[in-house]
Amino acid sequence: MSSEYTPDAAESTGSGEGEARSVWDVVVVGAGPAGACAAHAAAVAGRRVLLLEKAELPRYKTCGGGLIGPSRDALPPGVDLPLRDRVHAVTFSLDGRFARTRRSRRTLFGLVDRPEFDQALVEAARKAGAELRTGATVTRVEQHGPAVPDRRTVAVVLSGGETVLAHAVVGADGSASRIGTHVGVKLEQVDLGLEAEIPVPESVAEDWAGRIHLDWGPLPGSYGWVFPKGDTLTVGVIAARGEGGATKRYLEDFIARLGLAGFEPAISSGHLTRCRTEDSPLTRGRVLVCGDAAGLLEPWTREGISYALRSGRLAGEWAVRIADAGDAVDARRQALNYAFAVKSGLGVEMGVGRRMHQVFARRPKLMHAVLTGFRPAWTAFTQITRGTTTLADIVRTHPLARRALTALDRGA
Repeated sequence: MSSEYTPDAAESTGSGEGEARSVWDVVVVGAGPAGACAAHAAAVAGRRVLLLEKAELPRYKTCGGGLIGPSRDALPPGVDLPLRDRVHAVTFSLDGRFARTRRSRRTLFGLVDRPEFDQALVEAARKAGAELRTGATVTRVEQHGPAVPDRRTVAVVLSGGETVLAHAVVGADGSASRIGTHVGVKLEQVDLGLEAEIPVPESVAEDWAGRIHLDWGPLPGSYGWVFPKGDTLTVGVIAARGEGGATKRYLEDFIARLGLAGFEPAISSGHLTRCRTEDSPLTRGRVLVCGDAAGLLEPWTREGISYALRSGRLAGEWAVRIADAGDAVDARRQALNYAFAVKSGLGVEMGVGRRMHQVFARRPKLMHAVLTGFRPAWTAFTQITRGTTTLADIVRTHPLARRALTALDRGA
């Protein structure tokens, strides 16, 4: 027999079977950037919010930890960024060759350790009024059946059979999302990222301070990175799933070429990134998905933090509207509004990213030559990382950029 976790469960004295069951306004599954932002947005609106996380916090996450301008601008108010470094220079290379470093007087973006960054976001959600529960593994959600008392309620079932009730649910439980499965998220691009956290001596760390390295890799659409974070370098590579052995060799070769093979990684990890299809659903009934759970990711760079923060905030805001909806028609209307908000913003950016990824996969040499030798391309790179524009805006507003991408996309 399942038990229930309700807002007043800690104070309940068990007054009998006839006692009315309490329901959360919004339950958010997953306490990464998307989930924390969703919980914060719903809590700021004055709703009773429960944030569920299967791990104990803080916890490690395979991620470069680069915060570009859109990530900074999407942060909840008052979040103090735990920056480990500020990037002013980028070294570009083509499978270890033709390296060139380009520099900027202004900061391009910041670098964080994900455990610290995620914890800061969760604390912001808690300060806004959300309640956090860790060690809670969600096995499924139900919108019909005996566990659901009425049509305005969703049942979130935890491992062991415990049930949590809510008027709206936000799925932010990562790229292998159970909530995404419930919604029916469809994926078209799946990549494997491998990463090593490498402690280095002070002399090595000083050489990397303020500078990252981006290497266009030997596999179609692959690239590697080095992100400095004080006395540790985050080194990783990413390539299409199905090339696991070659991707591992790329990481090993990349580390060796950098002169870092003699240092023992503190952590070695891997992670699958998944991009949604353009027609993939984002909602089902009173359930929304955001961030990695929705397959929201920039297809070319596989940058996901800004997508998580922005979609999480939108999900939290629309979850409040769905929780307030008095019937299925109104709930459906609000869910469609959420989907439109995501697709009209992040979806447009993903569309341009897909085209860039296709061009990059076919012509990495051209991409390298343009970024290292064509000043307008470097200027665009700095503007995108700082958040003053987006790749989609550049293609939309600059006829030359639009024509060039169209020509390259056609293989001309």
